[in-house]
Amino acid sequence: MIPDQLTPGQYDTVYNLLSLVIAAQLFTALFLVAAQPRVLPRYRQALLVSAVVCGIAAYHYFRIFSSFKEAFVTDAVGGEGTYTQAVGASFNEGYRYVDWLLTVPLLLVELVVVLALARKLQASLLWRLVPASALMIVLGYPGEISDSDALRHVFGLLSTLPFLYILYVLFVELTRSLDRQPPAVRQTISRLRILLFASWGVYPIAYLLPLLGLDGSDAWVGKQAGYSIADILAKALYGLLIYRIARLKSFADDPAFEAAEEGTAHEWPAATRDRGASTTTVA
Repeated sequence: MIPDQLTPGQYDTVYNLLSLVIAAQLFTALFLVAAQPRVLPRYRQALLVSAVVCGIAAYHYFRIFSSFKEAFVTDAVGGEGTYTQAVGASFNEGYRYVDWLLTVPLLLVELVVVLALARKLQASLLWRLVPASALMIVLGYPGEISDSDALRHVFGLLSTLPFLYILYVLFVELTRSLDRQPPAVRQTISRLRILLFASWGVYPIAYLLPLLGLDGSDAWVGKQAGYSIADILAKALYGLLIYRIARLKSFADDPAFEAAEEGTAHEWPAATRDRGASTTTVA
């Protein structure tokens, strides 16, 4: 439930976190687009999906940010007074769920695509993971907008079932295919799955804050903080790990590509030193 009032500290906390998420998602998306040539063509689709995920999140956080500023206003000079809900305006929590409905399935697509598995196995994983992730989000929304603790419990439990199924597929089914991956890639994928588990675990905690003894504005601000931090971890940081996997697999697949990339990485500093030395000599 949206609180009627926020203290200046609570308002600034939500304001700054929303701003942080926008920056993290937007510039991660730009980086992933710019980094396309740094991996082999077969892995660029995974980076593109990662960039799309972060771009979608950045767009929705712009909308969330605007909704927040319109919903809470103060007449105090310098913004030092209590912020109250503006007449005729309300914070739209639905933006988050629209965002998750689009991005959570794509997060799983990223992982499956970057592994470059056999087409049959890839299709099998996607047909199970994508519908389960969409169902998880759809079942969570009625509880999110409900004022009833009972309904919040019921829909929270229902949305947990597809979440547990996704974890089963990621940690049991997917593990069977990891033996074909390079050792460094296996380690990174293990970290990626742990990141998913840890960051997705923040969402139900934030979702249940009103049922854990917190109420009013404290619970609401805590929920917004939890969702925002989890979104940075589950999208921006996740996308950077997908990029790392794509780089490692590119190097393992094509030693010549690795040599060219490593040569490029060392060429620029050397050229800079040469130019610096020449400049010093002229001076």
